[in-house]
Amino acid sequence: MFKSNVGGIDRILRIVVGLALIAGFFLDANSSYRWLYLIGIVPLATGLAGSCLLYSMLGLSTCPMKK
Repeated sequence: MFKSNVGGIDRILRIVVGLALIAGFFLDANSSYRWLYLIGIVPLATGLAGSCLLYSMLGLSTCPMKK
C-alpha cells in the first residue's frame, strides 16, 4: 500500500518509543495528562508498518538505497 521509507534503526527506535509511551499510559494511573501517552500509538504503528506518512509528504526516507 505505502512505499517503505523507515529504515532499520529508525524503525526500532519508533517501536521502542511507542511501546514505552503506551506502557506509561498503563503505569501512570493518577496523572491528569495520562491520555497524552496514547500518542505512542503513532510511532508504534509507523515502526511496525515501516512507512511514515510525514516522511512521504516531505520526500524523506531512512531506508538504505537499493543498488
